Amino acid sequence: MHTRKNAQKAKSTDTRKAAYAVVFVAMGVALAPYTSFPVGIAKINPTQHFVNILSAVLLGPWWAVTVAAIIGLIRNAMGVGTLLAFPGGMIGAFLAGYLYRRTRSLYAGAGGEIFGTGILAPVVSALLVAPIFMGKAIPILALIPSFLGSTVAGAILGVLAVRMLERADLVDLTPNLQ
Repeated sequence: MHTRKNAQKAKSTDTRKAAYAVVFVAMGVALAPYTSFPVGIAKINPTQHFVNILSAVLLGPWWAVTVAAIIGLIRNAMGVGTLLAFPGGMIGAFLAGYLYRRTRSLYAGAGGEIFGTGILAPVVSALLVAPIFMGKAIPILALIPSFLGSTVAGAILGVLAVRMLERADLVDLTPNLQ
């Protein structure tokens, strides 16, 4: 009997996380045409990083990566993104979720988002994505400013949003000490 209750609770949690993920994808896609704009050689989208913080904190690293990947796919299909959206969104989403999960610090999660997107993603973009999938040579130093600007703006908005959700008692991020 106890195992059945645990299975039902896990299923309910997974359903809730999937519902949140759908909402986060919808937010990222709906806002992208209004918040994506070219900066240098990349199209930046601070909304992606805002959504990354929300999904990383509320859902965890793998859900956040999935949300970022789906938003990247749809943005590319809509013409408001480039292939650089994949490393730009997914690496930061993973690090945000991983660091938040390990530390339970919203600021560590935001730092993971900023480091993953602002520093690691330009390296992956310049060395792998651009030459292999886009047929271009893009200097790493040309990507860092636009990626950093986008992720810092989005991470700040994400932190503010999470704090507002906490203040409104819509989410509880206090560690479960049971």
